[in-house]
Amino acid sequence: MTRGVYVQEALAGLDRAAGTGVDPALPLYATTFVVVDLETTGGAPDGGGITEIGAVKVRGGEELGVLATLVNPGEPIPPFITVLTGISQAMLIPAPPIEQVLPSFLEFIADAVLVAHNAPYDVGFLKAACAKHGYRWPNPRVLDTAALARRVLTRDEVPNRKLSTLAAYFRTATQPTHRALDDAKATVDVLHGLIGRLGGHRVDTVGEAIEFARAVTPTQRRKRHLADGLPKVPGVYIFRAADDRPLYVGTSGDIATRVRSYFTAGEKRARISEMLAAAERVEAVECAHSLEAEVRELRLIAAHAPPYNRRSKYPERQVWLKLTAEAYPRLSIVRDLAPTDTSYLGPFRSRQAAELAAAGFHDAVPLRQCTHRLSRRTTMPACALAELGRCPAPCEHRITPEEYDHRAAAPFRTATTDDPKVVVDALLARIEGLSHAQRYEEAAAVRGRLAAVLRATVRMQRLVALTRIEELAAARPHARGGWELALVRHGRLAGAGVSPPGVHPRPTLNAIRATAETVLPGHGPVPAASAEETERILSWLERPETRLLETSSGWASPATGAGRFRALLSKAENGSSPQVSAERP
Repeated sequence: MTRGVYVQEALAGLDRAAGTGVDPALPLYATTFVVVDLETTGGAPDGGGITEIGAVKVRGGEELGVLATLVNPGEPIPPFITVLTGISQAMLIPAPPIEQVLPSFLEFIADAVLVAHNAPYDVGFLKAACAKHGYRWPNPRVLDTAALARRVLTRDEVPNRKLSTLAAYFRTATQPTHRALDDAKATVDVLHGLIGRLGGHRVDTVGEAIEFARAVTPTQRRKRHLADGLPKVPGVYIFRAADDRPLYVGTSGDIATRVRSYFTAGEKRARISEMLAAAERVEAVECAHSLEAEVRELRLIAAHAPPYNRRSKYPERQVWLKLTAEAYPRLSIVRDLAPTDTSYLGPFRSRQAAELAAAGFHDAVPLRQCTHRLSRRTTMPACALAELGRCPAPCEHRITPEEYDHRAAAPFRTATTDDPKVVVDALLARIEGLSHAQRYEEAAAVRGRLAAVLRATVRMQRLVALTRIEELAAARPHARGGWELALVRHGRLAGAGVSPPGVHPRPTLNAIRATAETVLPGHGPVPAASAEETERILSWLERPETRLLETSSGWASPATGAGRFRALLSKAENGSSPQVSAERP
């Protein structure tokens, strides 16, 4: 076998983005394939072990080039490999090592689809060699002829999918011999034979061939036409049933590409397979940019509660933790806030989350836990908590309303609107005391309550900072030039658009404002939108590239607010030990 001269040099193709070398819509007859086969020492792909590379470049049935070389693996050749391949140790001594072969090989496969029989084996060795010797694997599109044969040929035609069996079936010009170049040439003829069979399956492009080779379900194949004609723009897609009911709502920066992915082997979720079986059409809602798409998705899910969506459904199930308006207030979990409610925390996604935060406040301050409506004039018998010292017994008037407000109610109000330090310090002290007493399970439970309190206060103060602003306009650079624009009113996305490249965004912003949704102020931290929508907007606004254009009032959080306890919250949520550091901001 002849061996070429290999020169170490920089390859422009290695810096290309993964998988972008070949357009998946390219017809098979116009696609350049590089069919490769390796001989190895038989070990695991650890960056070495390759003894021979054979590669043939073809397009439209025409051979464009050949690359073949022995490779010195730098290790002994097992005797059974020599018997199988005929490659001896003496043959490999003058051969170049893999690090000298890789530059030419990577250049040879540039802008081509890589083809191999049992491709994961060959690709695994090549990727490991690139990683070991500092070359970036270009991540080409890969077509596996063994997998393709399993989909195209029946058991009646061939008893197995071995290369030798397929070569005999297709009567290849070169028979496989366990030598790299011969096996690669045999695989070329097998590939052409398999491509000839794909027409009957309506597979015409390289992308369709790669997906066809994968293990997609009959339902995915039958419903694949639902992805036809969808726009390649940001937006929301809705899978609808025969009676037009929304089954599933999703969002993407490229609707067409995302919907097509539901009909590939990568989609393995059982509930999505069930959804595809019921789907009859896909509706696309084009949006100006990703933020508008995310918000529209949330609103559609909340409005229709599609059966196959798991997240963001039933926002009306959120609950609040409020301080009752009584002489001796207590904490109460409610579904909605009344206009007269002034001290509250939330919203919580579940009643269990609210109860955990309430337990944290009960551990920190002497709020009563009974549900009786207490009077300033008459008394009631005290409960067991009073006897245990866990309640100041306002039911027996052991404490005045003023002192109760100072010791119990005021810390809750302050924690929710400004500084939760009193509550945090009390919980940290309790954790430390339990830890010193080696009551670690109890300390861990208090740590969970501390995390619940901080999580809720940080979240609510962050929401309030935005929702109290009557109007805010912001812009972010668009990927294709121009600016993504968002008009936010009381935490709700009221308008969105994209200004053209090279044009000042002011006229576009004025047009958005003129047609934007009217949003009236309301009561509570999220008066005009769901908490999840406002949080999506906040995430978009807080990105480094986003610029604030206009705001009707200041966007700020309290200097001594709950946000300064974020590090402590992270420790409480992620700590493996019941004891939380007592370091205070």
